[in-house]
Formats: sequence, C-alpha cells, structure tokens
Amino acid sequence: MPSDAPALRTDKALAGVRVALVQARDAPEMEAQEQTCFAERCRLRPEQFRCVNLAREPLPENLLDGADALMVGGAGAYSALDDPHWMPGLLALMRTAAERGLPTFGSCWGHQILARAFGGELAHDPERAELGCCPVHLTDAGRRDPLFEVCPERFEANAGHHDRVTRLPPGAVELAFNDSQRFQAFRLAGAPVYGTQFHTELSAKRERERLIAYRDYYRADLPGEDAFQAVLAGLVDTGAADALLYEFLCRFVA
Repeated sequence: MPSDAPALRTDKALAGVRVALVQARDAPEMEAQEQTCFAERCRLRPEQFRCVNLAREPLPENLLDGADALMVGGAGAYSALDDPHWMPGLLALMRTAAERGLPTFGSCWGHQILARAFGGELAHDPERAELGCCPVHLTDAGRRDPLFEVCPERFEANAGHHDRVTRLPPGAVELAFNDSQRFQAFRLAGAPVYGTQFHTELSAKRERERLIAYRDYYRADLPGEDAFQAVLAGLVDTGAADALLYEFLCRFVA
C-alpha cells in the first residue's frame, strides 16, 4: 500500500460478514487452496464463506440468501467462453446479485464471467497469455475510484490466464490496463461490482503454488523448464493489490 493510503480497518469490522464464493475447480487440493487464498486476502475466517464448486455440485438457488458479498474465483482449465450446463445459472446469478445491489467481485475467470454476464465480449488469446507477476496501470477513472484510489498509478499483480475481455459491458468503467491488454480491472457504473483480470486473491507464495499445480496446463506458454523457472523467479510481493479484497469488503460491506 502507498504510504499515504487510508489506514486499514481492523478485522473486527468484518467479524459478521458472510461471503458467497463460487468456484470451478476439478482438483480438490486446488479448490481448497483457492478458498484459503480468498480467506487470507479478505482477512476472514474460513467459516465466513459459503463455497460452491460448480465442477462438482449444482448452484444452490438460495446461494445469495444471507450473503453480504459475492465473489467468483478462477477456474483451472475451465474457460469463461465455454457453455457447461451450469453456465446459464451462473450468468443469471451475477445479474441477480447486481440487481440486489450485492457487492460482487470477480477475479480472473470471475472477471471474465462478470463481463460476459452483462454483455461484454471475450476472446481466447494464448498469444497474450499472462503468467506470473505483471505490471498494471490505473486509468484516470481508476485513480478516482473509491476502491482503486488507494493504489499507486502503477503496481504489480499476479496473473495466469489465456482468455481476456475484449469489450466491456455497456456502461462499465475501465479502471486498469497494461501493455499486454486493456481491461485489467473494471467496475459496473453506479454499482459495487468489480472485476480484475489479475488474481487479486494471490500472494507471491500462493501464485507459485498455483503455477506449479497447473504446470501442464501452461506448458504450451512455457515450453521449457528454464522459461517456467524464470516465471517463478520473477514472482514478487504485489503490494497494492494485496489488500484490494479486504478494502472491498470494508468499503462496500462493513
């Protein structure tokens, strides 16, 4: 966090918060790892989450009942461009949450799902795949945004994706970009609904775990062991991005 950023609230402010977390993970160990990552970044206890993994269970009709926020994580080998049987229900869930004014945050795959749910466009673009730590720049709107205003104009974030958002939903506001691609972060206008293409929930340690676990999935992007080790060696603490989920809950929920 920048030195002039507002002081973070104490965890007591979030003691009663309940978060619905949607996942799509085939591997049980990575399902659990992702839950740990969100708990760490939100500074919540594990029992404050109601987790649903669409890869192995149906989407509950009452998932949002009693929830103070909705978060959607990554998806391993699943693409936001795919249409598994549960995709229509997930897209409808995103729209229902926004209609209720429920604070919503999508990270990576969740970012892409948000864009798709509200009329944005996506592309599978392996040539622009991002792996490991990458720089992110705020737009003018990002510097004025009530969440991203605590970030410096340029900061590092952890990434791992082949798909990207190519057009934002109507009325959405671009908050961040980098030299590789636009739409690294956006917000629905007038609503506490955010998406980040980078993995807001991942520290350098957790990004390393994630990349190693999905090494085979990224083999085409990193064809040699030297290239893979270079990505791991380039991981650094991501500073400004580390508190975004916590700040999101403090500003829009607590």
